[in-house]
Amino acid sequence: MPFLRSAFIALSRNRLLRHFGERSTLGVKLSSRFVAGMEIEDALRVAEAVNRQGMSVSLDSLGESVTSEAEAHTAAEVYHRLLDAIAERRLNANVSVKLTQLGLLLSPDMAEGIAANLVQHARSVDNFVRIDMEDSSLTQVTLDIVRRLHARPGLRGAVGTVIQSYLYRSQADVEQLLADGVRIRLCKGAYKEPPEVAFPKKPDVDSNYVRLTHMLLDSPVYHGLATHDEHMIAAAKEFAAQHQVDPSRYEFQMLFGVRRDLQRQLLKQGHNVRVYVPFGHEWYPYFMRRLAERPANVFFLAKNLLRK
Repeated sequence: MPFLRSAFIALSRNRLLRHFGERSTLGVKLSSRFVAGMEIEDALRVAEAVNRQGMSVSLDSLGESVTSEAEAHTAAEVYHRLLDAIAERRLNANVSVKLTQLGLLLSPDMAEGIAANLVQHARSVDNFVRIDMEDSSLTQVTLDIVRRLHARPGLRGAVGTVIQSYLYRSQADVEQLLADGVRIRLCKGAYKEPPEVAFPKKPDVDSNYVRLTHMLLDSPVYHGLATHDEHMIAAAKEFAAQHQVDPSRYEFQMLFGVRRDLQRQLLKQGHNVRVYVPFGHEWYPYFMRRLAERPANVFFLAKNLLRK
C-alpha cells in the first residue's frame, strides 16, 4: 500500500505529533508492541527473555540527529553502559547505533571519534557495534567512517554496517565492503527516497535483495539477513542449500514484536536468529517507520486497541 507507506513516513517527521506521542500514555502503550521500553533496564530484561528462547539480540537506543556535542556524548554513554551490562550479564547481544546520534550532522570527525571509542570498548569486552544506515544523503559518509574504523589496528571485525537493497548503489557498496571483510546487515530500507537513487517498485527492491543475499552468503564473512518477507527468506535458504552454506555462517534478523511466529519457526529449523530490540523515550520516528514498512502492523494495533 504505497499511500499508507508515504503517509506514515510523512508522519514520522511531524514534530507536533512526535511531541504528543512520546509524552502520551496512549502513545507509549501503542509503541510497546515494537519498543522494549523506555529505559536501559527494560531493554536488558527483554534481551534476557529473547536469549532464553535461543535467539540473539541487537540493542538499539532510539534517537537520531542530536543538536549538540553534549547530546552526542550522552547518547554514546548509553551504549557504553549497554556494552558493560551485556558483558556483566553474559548476554548474547550486541549494539546498533546511528551516527547522527553521535553528532554526524554537527561534525563527522566528532562522530567518528565517538564511534571509535564505542568500537574500542566493544572490542575490549569481545562484542560488536553495528553502525545503522540512515537516509541516502548519509550513505557515503557512513560507509567511509565504518571502513576507516574497521581498518584501524585491533578493530577489524568489531564494527559492521547496514546495506539497503532499495538503493541502486548497494551492489557496488556490498562489493567494496566484502573486499574489506566488513560484516553487513542487509535490509530493504525504511526511508522515503527519490527515484533517482532508489528502486521505486517493490519487485525491483526484492530482486536486488535476493541478488545481494547471494553475494553475502557466498562470502566467508558472517552476515545478517534482515527481513520478515518469507519469499526473501526462502530464496536465502534455497541458495544456502544449493551452495552448501552452513546455517552457522549467517543469521536472519527480525524486529522485536514483528513475526514472532516466523522467528520461532526459523529457530526450530536450525537457523541463527537475532532480534533487533529498540528502546528509549525517542521512539516515535522508529515506530512510524515500522507502520510504514508493513501496513498489517496498523491493523494489528487497531484490533488490539479495540479489544481493550
